[in-house]
Amino acid sequence: MSGTRSGAGRVVALGVLLAMSVLLLAASKADAGKYAVAQCGWYVGADASWGDTTGGAKFRPDAYCVPPAGADPFAGAHMKSFGREGQGTVSGTRFAGWRWTPPPGNWISQVRGTWWHALHDGFEHRLGAINWAGGFEPQFAADGVDVTPREFVRGFSVPVAGFESRLLCARAESKWCALDPGSWSGLRALTITVEDPIAPSAGITGGDLVAGGWRRGVQAVLFSSSDAGSGVRFGETRLDGARVGLTEYPCAMASIGGEWRATRMQPCLTTVSQVHPIATTSFSDGPHTLVHCATDFGANSACAASRTILIDNNPPAHPRAVAVAGGDGWRRTNDFDLGWENPDQGPASPIAGANWRMVGSAGYDTGVRFASGRDRRSLANLSTPSAGTYLLQLWLRDEAGNEAPSSAVTVPLRLDDVRPTLGFSVEGSDTHVKVDVSDAHSGPVSGEILYRQVDAAAWIELPTKLVRGNAAGRAHLVAPMPQLGFGTFIFRADARDAAGNSASTNLRTDGTQMAVRRIPPPQLPSPSKPQLVPKPQVVKVPQRIRDKARLFARLHGGRLHGDSLLVGFGAPVLLSGRLTRADGVGIGDRELRVVSRPFQGALAPVVVETVRTGEEGGFELQVPPGPSRRLTVSFLGDDGLEPTSRRALELQVRAGISLRAVPRQLETGQLVRLSGTVRSKGVPIPRRGKLVAVQYLEQATGTWRPVLVTRSDHRGRFRARYRFRYVTGRAAIRLRATALPEERWPYAPGSSATVTVRVRGS
Repeated sequence: MSGTRSGAGRVVALGVLLAMSVLLLAASKADAGKYAVAQCGWYVGADASWGDTTGGAKFRPDAYCVPPAGADPFAGAHMKSFGREGQGTVSGTRFAGWRWTPPPGNWISQVRGTWWHALHDGFEHRLGAINWAGGFEPQFAADGVDVTPREFVRGFSVPVAGFESRLLCARAESKWCALDPGSWSGLRALTITVEDPIAPSAGITGGDLVAGGWRRGVQAVLFSSSDAGSGVRFGETRLDGARVGLTEYPCAMASIGGEWRATRMQPCLTTVSQVHPIATTSFSDGPHTLVHCATDFGANSACAASRTILIDNNPPAHPRAVAVAGGDGWRRTNDFDLGWENPDQGPASPIAGANWRMVGSAGYDTGVRFASGRDRRSLANLSTPSAGTYLLQLWLRDEAGNEAPSSAVTVPLRLDDVRPTLGFSVEGSDTHVKVDVSDAHSGPVSGEILYRQVDAAAWIELPTKLVRGNAAGRAHLVAPMPQLGFGTFIFRADARDAAGNSASTNLRTDGTQMAVRRIPPPQLPSPSKPQLVPKPQVVKVPQRIRDKARLFARLHGGRLHGDSLLVGFGAPVLLSGRLTRADGVGIGDRELRVVSRPFQGALAPVVVETVRTGEEGGFELQVPPGPSRRLTVSFLGDDGLEPTSRRALELQVRAGISLRAVPRQLETGQLVRLSGTVRSKGVPIPRRGKLVAVQYLEQATGTWRPVLVTRSDHRGRFRARYRFRYVTGRAAIRLRATALPEERWPYAPGSSATVTVRVRGS
């Protein structure tokens, strides 16, 4: 180059302390990260400062670095320093120019670029380093006219604190340089290599996942990172070494020649914080190790201290050997104690307590109640609201909050504190004595019939047997009529039920006393016609008896059916069942009441419908699409049948969601745009938007792993972007979107159809 000379002889010697610091920096350089900064070219601007020792009186800057899109990326691109023509002269040693300074703690190890200039009357164009004392050390210098852009490159064996391009009046301070004709210096297409020796810092700052105790479902972890050098580029969370969260922070960078280069000297944010939702359902029950790491733009990485977290997503098995103290037979005392054995939890969370629910006739239902206590094995002092048979359902909950009502063990609680009712039959008989006994709960089991003459003190027991009646809870005490003499005889009956309640009576069922009076015949002159004792009158009292009814019902969806059903969004569901008598005979032409109660969060009201049974007692009802809900079927009874109901059936509906990905074919480093819609029939979108996870299928394990978590707008629409950074070769990546569970969201988790994105790496 005409007029170009080396500036190697102009290196400024440093002091002893400064030299020691440079040696220490150079010693650490071997393990340091590095990054390249692109300036003024490739459609990239400039991150440089411009200085003028004349205060702007003699020099002016000019920069144009970003041509229009589609144009040559270097067309007209330049960073120039001009002497101001028409201003006469400028004193020697005065200069102006552009300076690039790396972030604190970083240094420049190489500069590559293009320069050109037009220099007159003592002006020089100098390129050089800024040393750690702030001095300028020229590496290249020119003093002529060369307007052809020419490439230069200089590496620095000793790290430097900056790089500068100067337009200088290269004469003694007592001399001057003429500003006419105009002199100028220019450069462009700089690639500055910056050494970054300092690793970022990372820390886990909070979130439910690290709040202590056992965790389940989707749990958030909060973290923050900082880096004073190139700034934080990535944040990554790992659980047992598997990535469960990755955040790429915004950085000023451009892809140039297949390499990501910074477009600013400090391209990334120096302090960041983020939240990663972690789907703990992908991990086994027990302790796990959580780590969060940060990576800066220079590829330095550091991790926070690991944290041990406890995960449990599976409910306990059913309780073992469930038994009522004293047996499950009938009892007179309304006090029940229940005991059981807990299943082995292994590495999962301990048992935290037991859920129980008591149901009975006429729709009695306590609702679900919880008895807390680690490794709890008993319930004491339970009581029923009245006499009858009640069913107690028992299932367990662990310390993570997992429970499965479907694992409930059912035991009967039988209370009968009501005495039997009895009365002597009004149907008179000369051969036997009959007592009608009824007991609505435990039923009659024994009894005696006794008699005595009205003025006698002792009762005489007759040989009595218990005969079952023609309906449940009914029986008869039957004994032979004794040989009675003349006089008045009274009778007494004692009866007991299965619970041990006893009752006595000496009355007939019509309320009159059970007495027999034998009168001797009158003394007549002629004994040819003896007088007969009149036969007792028997009065039959009609009694209305209502039969018990039984109600069966279940849900059908596709090939599945049962008391609890999980179906897809908008899928058809059928409710069917049968109304029968206690003996199984169907009851036709009866009206049933169906109540549908949506889960919490739905706008839909409670819906009440009716359906009539067919000839054999069967019925069917189509359940319309909507959110998850509970359905209760009941029969209100009539003159001949008692009312009955079916415990609530649970219909869970998966959320509806779609996913689109554009483009479907891309290369490593390119962005894919993701969008979709959460369907919300009969449900408002949460105020903060609906929580959505985009997941990918891990081929090795067949597990869906999270890619990112976002929220929709108030219409259920969501948009997100993701950059595939680490794919090599060719990969077909299957993606799906999942609407995650949230409070007051009356849908079960639902996923979209899969979308395949094909990525080609180097």
